[in-house]
Amino acid sequence: MSNNLNDALGKVYLIGAGPGAADLITVRGAKLLAQADIVFHDALVGPEMLDLCPQAIQVAVGKRCGKLSSAQHFINKRLVDAAQKYQTIVRLKGGDPMLFGRADEEITAIKEAGIAVEVVPGITAALAGAASLQQSLTLRGISRSVAFVTLSQGTENIPDNQSIAPTSNPNADTLVYYMGRKDAARISQQLIKKNTGGLIKHNPDTPVHILEAVSTRHERHWTSTLKELAAGKVDSWFDSNSPALIMIGEALRNHSANSQNLEGPGSEIDNGLQDSQVITHSARRA
Repeated sequence: MSNNLNDALGKVYLIGAGPGAADLITVRGAKLLAQADIVFHDALVGPEMLDLCPQAIQVAVGKRCGKLSSAQHFINKRLVDAAQKYQTIVRLKGGDPMLFGRADEEITAIKEAGIAVEVVPGITAALAGAASLQQSLTLRGISRSVAFVTLSQGTENIPDNQSIAPTSNPNADTLVYYMGRKDAARISQQLIKKNTGGLIKHNPDTPVHILEAVSTRHERHWTSTLKELAAGKVDSWFDSNSPALIMIGEALRNHSANSQNLEGPGSEIDNGLQDSQVITHSARRA
């Protein structure tokens, strides 16, 4: 890796856009967007966020599970090429760049090309979800550990003769799954099975919260238990066009026990989910 920076080249900023709402980006991130010559942004970055950089060339390089996406090596090359032409290059990533964002691959490519790079952190969706629920992910005497997990595994840069080991569920008090929509029932079934064997601390009655499009006006909330999740009760509720966050743990039980108090004008209850609830963003903000 080269440590010799070429002053004639531009500088690349990897900026966390935050969970979705445009006003949740950091002040530093917003200032850099306003100065950017070109912005390469994720698919989950909304138009309100891009309104912060109207002067910049805006290039979509989003990666979405199951949809046509830019290959990572191609994104790396575009960042390096852009530094030959522009002074301020922004790679705008949803959430925080250093969590499930493949930032290490981009940073490596940029540094190897002798280009200066800086990372500007952002609010990850798990923390925005906890804020939306007004429920801490940790709780004294109940939850002392939190794990952020994704079952999504990219196959790029993996040799053909090397298999990818299956991802297991960590034994943390509170679990937050990113990109877990298609695996929701399987996740809960595995957790219940491990509890039966005494290997993990989550049981069929453990609270579950699922949030879609957290922090945006499209945010939706489903709450129930591992047992209901394992039975596939949420499958028909999911919106395939919205990012989903699955939050599991006893620390969330207080909110789950009082969730009926969140029902109000404008809330939507889906009787097909039995004991679970669908709570719209507007109802919870009322």
